[in-house]
Amino acid sequence: MYSAPPPSNPAPRPVDGDRPSRLSLFWKRHKAGLRRGSVLVIILLTLGGGSWILYNMLSDAQMETIRRQLENIDPLKIRHIIINGNNLTDKNDVIAQLDTHTGQTLFGFSVEEARLRINKLPFVEHSTVERRLPDSIVITLTEHLPIAIWQTHGHFVLINQAGERISEQEISRKDIAIFRKLPLVVGNGANNNADTIIMLLKNYPSITSRTLALVRVGNRRWNIVLRNGATILLPEGAEEAALKRLDNYQQNFRLLERPLASVDMRLADRMVIHLSSASQNSSAGSNNSAGTSHSSPLNRSSSKEKALAPSNAALTEKKP
Repeated sequence: MYSAPPPSNPAPRPVDGDRPSRLSLFWKRHKAGLRRGSVLVIILLTLGGGSWILYNMLSDAQMETIRRQLENIDPLKIRHIIINGNNLTDKNDVIAQLDTHTGQTLFGFSVEEARLRINKLPFVEHSTVERRLPDSIVITLTEHLPIAIWQTHGHFVLINQAGERISEQEISRKDIAIFRKLPLVVGNGANNNADTIIMLLKNYPSITSRTLALVRVGNRRWNIVLRNGATILLPEGAEEAALKRLDNYQQNFRLLERPLASVDMRLADRMVIHLSSASQNSSAGSNNSAGTSHSSPLNRSSSKEKALAPSNAALTEKKP
């Protein structure tokens, strides 16, 4: 039987290790992308570490020296101070607490210290202070929502619609501007009943514009102390009817523009009016010199009645 001779040059058989590994092939295919990724990782690590260092350096304690050096070479000047959210807080009061002004260097003050000072303003609940390049400071206020200032035991505090204190911070007597923006209520229980009387008064601007304070008497009724020192004695539970009568007298007779000591409206069928002592003395002198006397439906009152008006200098709760 015939068999073919073996080939003279047989094909070589594969040997382990002759082919490239999978890792080598992966590296060749993705070499460019891996290099770019490695560079990106290095950059991110560098930025992260640098940011951490910078964050620690920017704290007030550690950054003070660097901040002052920046101030000396800082080419950025404050051109704009923007204040947002100041419905009750005066803009000038905010700028005063900022401790810088336009024309000063942008890095020439401490943002954190300015924020803490602004937070001490009576109407401010909290605030944020930001530097915005190239030339602006932006201050954003979140204010309390008070309806009145309550004077109790010689202290002044802000109260909300429910009569609750909305800030533990006491308002000092030097904050005069605040008293022009919110009504002042005085006495025990005044905080819990302030919302009702304040809402009623809003319907009578001729009375509201002349009101200095609302005094709670015996925790059951109100006196209105006017800016001229006169006192309006309102009846218990019938405040709206009394205010309507008082407004009618003001519109027709200009009652509140007269030199009054008090107007007693506690009786529904009458109004007892007391002139101030200065007006009485002046009227008496005029009557004596003229030898005649005059009377008016608006100034007649019993000589036995006493004027019930607290002094402007000290508003105190009166006994019923």
